[in-house]
Amino acid sequence: MSLAAPEAWLNPLLATLHEAQVLLGALADRLGLAGSSHGQPAWPWARRVATETLAIDRGLARRLGLALIASSAALILALAALLARRARLPLAALALACAWLAPWPPTALWLTAATPTSFQRSPLPFSIDTLAQGASLYAQHCLACHGASGRGDGPRADSLPVWPPTLAGPLLARRLDGELFQHVASGMRDRQGAVTMPAFGASLDDREIWATLAYLRVLSAAGGGASGEGWPVPLALPALEVRCADGAPLPLAQWRSGQRVRLVALDDAAPPPFEDARWQTLLLTRDGQPPAPPRDGAHGPRASCTAIAPDAWRIFATIANRAPDAFAGTELIADRGGWLRAVAAPGTRWSDANLMCGATSTTAARESRTSAGGIDTLLARIDAEPVADIEGGYTH
Repeated sequence: MSLAAPEAWLNPLLATLHEAQVLLGALADRLGLAGSSHGQPAWPWARRVATETLAIDRGLARRLGLALIASSAALILALAALLARRARLPLAALALACAWLAPWPPTALWLTAATPTSFQRSPLPFSIDTLAQGASLYAQHCLACHGASGRGDGPRADSLPVWPPTLAGPLLARRLDGELFQHVASGMRDRQGAVTMPAFGASLDDREIWATLAYLRVLSAAGGGASGEGWPVPLALPALEVRCADGAPLPLAQWRSGQRVRLVALDDAAPPPFEDARWQTLLLTRDGQPPAPPRDGAHGPRASCTAIAPDAWRIFATIANRAPDAFAGTELIADRGGWLRAVAAPGTRWSDANLMCGATSTTAARESRTSAGGIDTLLARIDAEPVADIEGGYTH
């Protein structure tokens, strides 16, 4: 671990802390100490490690990491002293020195309030069906305050005691999924105890809450695209079924088989694009049915694999920040890991400016409007900058 390069040690530290807590919670559940909450094992303690704080305060994270190393060394040396027949006193002295010198920061800085659901995960697949259900529930229960775009600009927003937070930014990446679930189910209050968000646990069941939270990721991507800052949270390809020509439907993950995917929103009157060896081409149609065979007589194989999901057109249009009526001709690219990475509006040439989700900042790439190299340059950058899910402030 190099302290001179925070990016080399910070994420492994945060991941270790998170996984240690997950294992601790599983152990408490196995011993019958945890109980359950909403059908999953509950976190039995009132506090947890604030990984979201450590992710932005590298000085605090460094100090906590060094304290953990020193304390671990003290424990190892103490065990060695107990087992050793010789050098027992020197080993014990070193153990005491490591424990004494461990630079533990005040617990108030790196521990935060927890909920019974803090480390729970959604039992639902991240699929078109889940997102379509979440979109419907969001429109019924959330839009009035949070707005159609999730920016907190709904028609009721100005009547609330506290303005609703924007869901279109990095908020989701800074929170644990389980705690977002708890906020929706139980509501939120300010320091004086006044309700700032009503509880929805009585009107939505657990699966409906998880579906709504899944849709918030779509809104976050749409908001990032609208602001020109890129997607604040990496977005996976939603699960759906794919049918190629007259073949049987296949799950998307099986069909793409680790390959890049180009998604093409096909206009009703347009023929499918030609196949390209650089990716698998997936057609999106308004009704989720394969298009009619082209009659243009052009030579070469055309794409023939279609997303068999009636709601796919609407969900991908939202991701691309386009109205469903203006979505035709839009293209998206997903990397080999199944993460959506780039969007091109109709008639746009592929370039770095289309990158919406990268390991480094995407703002500069779009501002530069680089066109040199075109699609091959973009694909090379996508391959060179893999992304992963972000939760609790760090990459999983």
